[in-house]
Amino acid sequence: MQSQTFSVSQLNEFVKSLLDSVPQLSGIYVKGELSNYKIYPSGHHYFTLKDQQSAVRCVMFRAQAARLRFRPADGMKVTAFGRVTLFPRDGAFQLYCDSLSPDGIGELYVAFEQLKEKLGREGLFAQEHKKPLPLYPETVAIITSGSGAAVHDMIRIMRRRFPLAKIKVLPVRVQGPEAPAEIAGAIRYACRYRVADVLITGRGGGSIEDLWAFNDERVARAIFAADIPIISAVGHEPDVTIADFVADARAATPTHAAQQAVPDRAELSERIQSLSLRMLRAQNNRLQQQRSRLQNIAAKRVLSNPLAVVQDKRMLLGHLQKELFHAAAAGLAGPKQDLARLSASLDALSPLKVLGRGYAMVTDEDGVPLRRAKDAPVGTKVISRLAEGALCCRVENVIDENREEKL
Repeated sequence: MQSQTFSVSQLNEFVKSLLDSVPQLSGIYVKGELSNYKIYPSGHHYFTLKDQQSAVRCVMFRAQAARLRFRPADGMKVTAFGRVTLFPRDGAFQLYCDSLSPDGIGELYVAFEQLKEKLGREGLFAQEHKKPLPLYPETVAIITSGSGAAVHDMIRIMRRRFPLAKIKVLPVRVQGPEAPAEIAGAIRYACRYRVADVLITGRGGGSIEDLWAFNDERVARAIFAADIPIISAVGHEPDVTIADFVADARAATPTHAAQQAVPDRAELSERIQSLSLRMLRAQNNRLQQQRSRLQNIAAKRVLSNPLAVVQDKRMLLGHLQKELFHAAAAGLAGPKQDLARLSASLDALSPLKVLGRGYAMVTDEDGVPLRRAKDAPVGTKVISRLAEGALCCRVENVIDENREEKL
């Protein structure tokens, strides 16, 4: 069999493809001791994971490193989860880490991260599913151990802050293999029978094993399915559980949960007093404004001397009448002048003016004017209209003007 010749780059790429094709190396847990741990300005973490015989180079990129819940340091025993591949440029294989957990709780931490990722993909942590807490709950139900110190602290605080609220305790085990089923069952029971307006579920502090019931998938899904707002109050402030992500509100401690669940009557009293003072001041200001308005109205002339308004209007009417008369007279002056001019022109053209100068207008008996002598033969009766009166005449002779002879 003839051997194949590789370049260095080809060899590294070939080995990388071989490593990437092994399923076991695409998601592997490696336990060891941290060494040469460095954080670069880029945000990437570079370190070595070693045991007594061997070491492996590791890298955790900025996005994954931002999710670390602890600060890694040299010499710390950890469990790393990631994929093994080869970096072709250097020809060295290394572990690309997705997560780190301190040794001793590696399995629990892996389980926590796996469930967190699963429920996150399903949308159980989405903000749009969060229900608002009631401002003034009538009943608060606490789902926790009935004998623990946490429940007594919560009851004491709520009774001091808001005595009007009723408090119900649904006792469950909060530790051990039976705890998740009991907690989930109590949540479903409370929602089915509407035992309260808000629920508090949690317990006091402890190790991660003690708090593990609140990292159970059954509890998480029961919280998500609840139609009553739920406050998660597990352990102390640094403790974070799956229930905290799913719940409608997270309290740092059970004491904080009690403070979130009910209002403080002292604060309410101060608020009521403040609102009362504001309302009183607003009402006084309103009354003062109305009083000033009434005084201004009462001082108006229309109320003190009602006839004065009539007199003012009468004077205004007289003034308007004068203006109207002058306007009418001014408007008629022009037409009057035009009429006189046209009348004079018409009078100048009137036949009566001509008659007044000694002329006469001759018509036949029907009043038709005669313009030519031949229109009135001899013997025809004609009427001569003078400036004053008329003459009834008979034609005896007709004279032709052109020939100036008798016809």
